[in-house]
Amino acid sequence: MTDVPLLAADGATVALDDTTLLAPTTFAVRPGEVWCVTGGNGSGKTTLLRAFLGSRSLTAGTCSVAGEPADMAKPSHRRLVASLVEPIPVARDMTLREQVTLIAASWYGNAPHTTERAERVMDRLGLSSLGERFPHQVSSGQSQLFSLALTLVRPAGVVLLDEPERHLDSHRVDLMAALLTERAEQGTAFLVATHEPALVNACHGRVELG
Repeated sequence: MTDVPLLAADGATVALDDTTLLAPTTFAVRPGEVWCVTGGNGSGKTTLLRAFLGSRSLTAGTCSVAGEPADMAKPSHRRLVASLVEPIPVARDMTLREQVTLIAASWYGNAPHTTERAERVMDRLGLSSLGERFPHQVSSGQSQLFSLALTLVRPAGVVLLDEPERHLDSHRVDLMAALLTERAEQGTAFLVATHEPALVNACHGRVELG
């Protein structure tokens, strides 16, 4: 693994009036590493992820992505960073498979391998048998896996995930963890806010907030 971090926080702090939303935080995540962010409710986990997205301004310190300040306005930042921090908009009149394939095509182009990429991600998350269903026809756990598929089907050097285990049973958590590990082995850096012990135990590093 390279010594150059893809994600780096140096005293990153967010305060609103007299309330501290994120206490000073420092760490670095390198390519191929999965780091977890843990802490109680209100400790700043989602705030930290949003700072790396560029959607939350810091009041002190820095958050950088590949050595540059997080900036959603930059195409290079949007291409590098994939996230499931905010809910992903979905189309009610398109099947799960159509939507995952559409996201893949928007990044890889309309080529045979694009459909293969989409199908591979759906298969790894246990969604292939549900591919012809519409979003309103699946359970909350299946919907969460669908959101993960939409996030992970696109190319990204950095993936930010906020409680990806939400609504998932232990088997589905294992499916997700295996896919994250596979992507990390290919060089992707992950920062995951989570309460799930199985994910925490599989991480290379941990940021404890609060």
